[in-house]
Amino acid sequence: MKVVVGMSGGVDSAVTALLLKRQGYQVTGLFMKNWEDDDDSEYCSTRQDLVDVASVCDVIGIDLEVVNFSAEYKDRVFADFLHEYEAGRTPNPDVLCNSEIKFRCFLDHAMQLGAERIATGHYAQVREWANDGRREYQLLKAEDGTKDQSYFLYRLNQEQLAKTMFPLGALYKREVRRIAAETGLHVAEKKDSTGICFIGERPFREFLMRYLPTRPGEIRALDDGRVLGEHQGLMYHTIGQRKGLHIGGLKGHQDEAGEHEAWYVAQKDVKANVLYVVQGHAHPALLRDHLVAGELNWIAGRDPHSHWVYTAKPRYRTPDQPCEIDRIAVLCPPHLVEHRPLELEGGVAGEGLAGGLLAAAREGGELRGGDGLRGGGVERGHGVLCRLLITWGPCSRGGR
Repeated sequence: MKVVVGMSGGVDSAVTALLLKRQGYQVTGLFMKNWEDDDDSEYCSTRQDLVDVASVCDVIGIDLEVVNFSAEYKDRVFADFLHEYEAGRTPNPDVLCNSEIKFRCFLDHAMQLGAERIATGHYAQVREWANDGRREYQLLKAEDGTKDQSYFLYRLNQEQLAKTMFPLGALYKREVRRIAAETGLHVAEKKDSTGICFIGERPFREFLMRYLPTRPGEIRALDDGRVLGEHQGLMYHTIGQRKGLHIGGLKGHQDEAGEHEAWYVAQKDVKANVLYVVQGHAHPALLRDHLVAGELNWIAGRDPHSHWVYTAKPRYRTPDQPCEIDRIAVLCPPHLVEHRPLELEGGVAGEGLAGGLLAAAREGGELRGGDGLRGGGVERGHGVLCRLLITWGPCSRGGR
């Protein structure tokens, strides 16, 4: 069987190709170039990554293909990235990159090369099972919970999963590095990539300013409307954010020790260009017991049962939280939107990247962030033509 492996220059994709070659598959490596703007800058590692991929393929003994998906990336991923920021939300481009580039453009290209499957170095698992006479594919978490990436794959569908392999799903990261070292792969100790793929390690605000103009506006206290300062653009702030507001010296409510509590972003008024903040991480404006989710994608190809117990992740690093699906509707009833749900977009600017969920947590807990919804088994959320009301169970404090 011919398998094309998406190779990034890191240890995970290198070991993925190695393991498949050892298992007897006909393996071809494929390096995707998805970004061309200033790719010769100090923040872009594309050239070095390609050199690393070529070296790994030489050691393993497999062919290498190089393909340029930069145009598709700008059209399908980056354009949405800018649109979401302009709308006052904080997007997660890695989610769209997976569904639109790695598991669509890459998958289609691999099929044209004669492949029967594609493989990537994601820490996730695919399980095939028979259900009422039908063959279905489930997206499962990785064995290594600290590296699990199934969260970023929740927009995949049955057709994509049927042609995908995740050889690292049952391995721990330390095992992957050990295998690479024992084989003599020079990327064995290469640092994992961090940040958004096309931004890399560069200053985020500096990058965004190149594509979206700054738009200064007022920072106001939500409780009394006082003007506390000025922001340079709502796009630079995310709900639940604590750092970077530059209003920390302002006095207000005190905690039990007599210290003035920190300020947090609570709301964005995009039309008026006003950033609203509150004091204290337990402020009611930061807490909700339900969320309304849009653009849902059910991996199983059918709606999940309502009033069942599921778990949800409002952002990547948040522990799974118990929740219940109250209802699913094709059109969102007015009573689900009249309360103007809070847009959960992470605890710190540039973190907690939201992909369209409007949400928050209940009394006794707090949720900040919001780019994923995870149901039990194959039923995971994001993407189609419905709205979803979810009620949360008690959840731990965090995301500050």
